[in-house]
Amino acid sequence: MLSPRIPELSALEMLAAVHDLGSLSAAGKYLGLSQQAVSSRMRSLESQIGFVLLTRTPRGSTLTESGELVAGWAAEVLAAGERLDAGIASLRSDTARQLKVAASQTIAEHLLPLWLVALRRQQESLGLVPTVVELAVNNSEATVALVRSGQAAIGFIESPHLPPDLSTAAVQDDDLVLVVAPGHPWARRRTPVTAGELAATALVTREHGSGTRDALEHLLTTAGTANLAEPLVELSTTAAVRSAIAAGTAPGVLSALAVRDDLALHRLVAVPVRGLPLRRAVTAIWQTGPTPPPGPPRDLAAIAAKAASGTGTRPKT
Repeated sequence: MLSPRIPELSALEMLAAVHDLGSLSAAGKYLGLSQQAVSSRMRSLESQIGFVLLTRTPRGSTLTESGELVAGWAAEVLAAGERLDAGIASLRSDTARQLKVAASQTIAEHLLPLWLVALRRQQESLGLVPTVVELAVNNSEATVALVRSGQAAIGFIESPHLPPDLSTAAVQDDDLVLVVAPGHPWARRRTPVTAGELAATALVTREHGSGTRDALEHLLTTAGTANLAEPLVELSTTAAVRSAIAAGTAPGVLSALAVRDDLALHRLVAVPVRGLPLRRAVTAIWQTGPTPPPGPPRDLAAIAAKAASGTGTRPKT
């Protein structure tokens, strides 16, 4: 360990200024300090290192031989400090321009592109270099793991099971919808499907860890339905689930964002459900603190919370 005799860099910077400029007053002017302040700090420095650095006379002050030696050594330390400062600044700059985001599939496909465009426009309007974003698309469970390990600065999930060891904030609501193929009997029924019927039906679903599946199972359980039917088919992508439903395999519940085009083109039919509010929260997650990390992560979360209506989601209030 270094001894307590080693001065701080600011003290060495002041000593170097006295050496290079030749007087306390000139050094003070360079550092934005009064001559008295420089003289006082030099006395503190002498007290710390244990010997005299300045010869003080009525005509002014000059460095002693020991002071000259210490000033020479200080120049090497200050040069190393400048390199360290420049290196830290470059790393901070690189970090500010790069952002690793993790998101579940529905969010990555239907919401994040709009948020990232808004982030870029905001940065350009402020004269900033646009952030380079690296996006990891997974289910909600894997997204949590990436944020927890520090591999992503911020994540977005739809699961109701929020990680207790991470910070979270709901940014939007996302509607879910029960959909069937046009030839399915539910497509022609005149009464809504009940929560009990839905719970007892073998559905086409995403895999375990998917926010869509977790949200539906949570909603059904909260509504008091028991003995949820095992899925008829489990698939790893939303596109595969849509295709299986459209092929008539079984009903399924997906985000309204994911089936918007299929409903408009009549490839799928929405079926109302009674007694079950099919809605879930889109949640931002990050490691620690009451707000996301400053810079692009925090800006992106704010943009998500302020996203305009008409995208199939509603800002969270």
